[in-house]
Amino acid sequence: MEYEIKDGKGNIKEYYYDGNLKYEGEYLNGIRNGKGKEYFYNSNLIFEGEYLNGIRNGKGKDYYKSDELEFEGEYLNGKRNGSGKEYNDDGKLKFEGKYLMAQ
Repeated sequence: MEYEIKDGKGNIKEYYYDGNLKYEGEYLNGIRNGKGKEYFYNSNLIFEGEYLNGIRNGKGKDYYKSDELEFEGEYLNGKRNGSGKEYNDDGKLKFEGKYLMAQ
């Protein structure tokens, strides 16, 4: 897969200082906009979903450092907002319902 930015838009990869992948996804106006994936330093996923103006916005999934799913649902301005499901680190459903600008 090839990544390129032209005039601040396109698909890109961001890296930590040691070369580990930090983020891969869409950019617009020089910031995260569209679908993307963010990674922990150990290369496991932190988040995959939608960004708007560099902030989580839309549908997305959060992960524990162990690579287990922590949350799947909707975000608004970087916070959980709307329908969602939250899981314990052992994969068991912890909460399902509506969030209102939750961390």
